[in-house]
Amino acid sequence: MTRLAQTADLTDIQREILSTVRSFVDKEIIPHAQELEHGDVYPQEIVDGLKELGIFGLMIPEEYGGLGESLLTYALVVEEIARGWMSVSGVINTHFIVAYMIKQHGTQEQKEHYLPRMATGEVRGAFSMSEPGLGSDVAGIRTKATKQADGGYVIDGQKMWLTNGGSSTLVAALVRTELGAEKAHQNLTTFLVEKPAGFGEVKPGLTIPGKIDKMGYKGVDTTELVFDGYRAEAGDILGGEPGKGFSQMMDGVEVGRVNVAARACGISIRAFELAVAYAQQRETFGKPIAQHQAIAFQLAEMATKVEAAHLMMVNAARLKDRGERNDVEAGMAKLIASEYCAEVTTQSFRIHGGYGYSKEYEIERLMREAPFLLIGEGTSEIQKTIISRGLLKEYKLR
Repeated sequence: MTRLAQTADLTDIQREILSTVRSFVDKEIIPHAQELEHGDVYPQEIVDGLKELGIFGLMIPEEYGGLGESLLTYALVVEEIARGWMSVSGVINTHFIVAYMIKQHGTQEQKEHYLPRMATGEVRGAFSMSEPGLGSDVAGIRTKATKQADGGYVIDGQKMWLTNGGSSTLVAALVRTELGAEKAHQNLTTFLVEKPAGFGEVKPGLTIPGKIDKMGYKGVDTTELVFDGYRAEAGDILGGEPGKGFSQMMDGVEVGRVNVAARACGISIRAFELAVAYAQQRETFGKPIAQHQAIAFQLAEMATKVEAAHLMMVNAARLKDRGERNDVEAGMAKLIASEYCAEVTTQSFRIHGGYGYSKEYEIERLMREAPFLLIGEGTSEIQKTIISRGLLKEYKLR
């Protein structure tokens, strides 16, 4: 069957990677996703398979043992994986944000220390901005790193909503360092916190309390992170210079927003695939429901939304690959892809009728997963703020 959202102008290597990943998704993810998701089971065998495929090193430069591929390649891979099960794409998302941040902003020593092990999946990344009392208000971060007389730091505070918080072994955490800067965000610093995987007090002064029970997005662990007198060294600061954390994180979040857009596209594709298959099998009034105009028009709308979101996601990825700022385009892609994903998934659910409410049918899982994308990496309202600010700068009256 011809699949939606194919992308032109890909290299032979990109096509080979996508073909390999698509085959892996069809054989190793889709057949097991329902059982693992319903049991909230971490997909260890699937993750091991992704390691063997080299996915954890996809965007890491070849000099550090990675494949050196582009953000576009990564986004298309994420789209394929999310089509199988969004939680698996979540396993690699934060890993790549952290790897990207180290590649772009890390010291040479940090690159050499972390990137080769991240390329193999030996070191797995997570990143942390949110706190219990704030989400989008990053400048209001309260977790604090206090500089000591010997040049080290002691970190105290509580972070929230860490994807891969328990399974990761490296966390990029944004905390406050009182540098006396006039603007609040200029007092923020990113620390690289290496830790063992697991829950409880994983290191002195560092506790991962346990998994947060969620409506969807199961399998992948989402956690808190509590600092209580945690000792960090000056060499743990990303890039080696305090006060740069906000810009470093925002650079990483642009990659994350392209990723969320790709995940939304993947779920939308799967929701459409399920709907169009069911509509050709289910019969009412003597013919398949796909032949009723009301359903046929819904399928047409769904396919159009999938294609539109996919093209905007591809555009945002290509801008970033060219070294151009893509905050507006990434915000647009994330906004439209997540909103369309919710709409397409709901349309697919309605086409399934009563069966869509049954846990036996895959669309039930997608209905619980799609809403997360309206929130992750910034709500739709935050995306509109980013987009409008960018537009007003560009079209400012002189």
